[in-house]
Amino acid sequence: MNFLMHLYLSDGSDEGLLGNLMGDFVKGAIEESCSPLLRQGIEEHRRIDAFAQGNPFFQKSRQRLDPKFGHCRGIMVDIFYDHILAREWHRHHPQPLEDFAAHVYRLLQYNFDQLPPDLQRIAPRMIEHDWLAGYRNPQVIGRVLQNLSRRLSRPTPLAQGLPQLKIHYPQLLEDCRQFIHAARHHLGHPPPTG
Repeated sequence: MNFLMHLYLSDGSDEGLLGNLMGDFVKGAIEESCSPLLRQGIEEHRRIDAFAQGNPFFQKSRQRLDPKFGHCRGIMVDIFYDHILAREWHRHHPQPLEDFAAHVYRLLQYNFDQLPPDLQRIAPRMIEHDWLAGYRNPQVIGRVLQNLSRRLSRPTPLAQGLPQLKIHYPQLLEDCRQFIHAARHHLGHPPPTG
């Protein structure tokens, strides 16, 4: 799951950050009890996902990967883009990634009771193992792919996907930069400023 990209592309408000994180865990209709600002964040998450599916840079990245990965190539691009964004964070955000991640973790802790159950289950591990800053490390990306492959209902080669990141890194880097620019423009969010 591409948590970091969704957080980066959010409007930057606390509710926007939290709602974008919750987006992968809220399926179907959003509960009426959800605050309007959280609802906006969840809806924004869905807009980002829909935008990615039709974006030519995202699709170009997907096509770069070995066809043997089939439908998993989109998942791999999501994860690879988080890795690239984490490594290039200083180019895109004025706040150090560690500080940004610490703020997100505080939001998760403070709003724990509002989180969907599956996010409540993983939030403590996300915080303890510093997933957001950890995305910089290729070995972490390899573990993410392995963990995701175990969670999918049918067997996939996803766990063997890390070499694709290394093989195609320069092209994926350029695709990701273009995707970020296009996504910010599409969402109407200017890049964060310090």
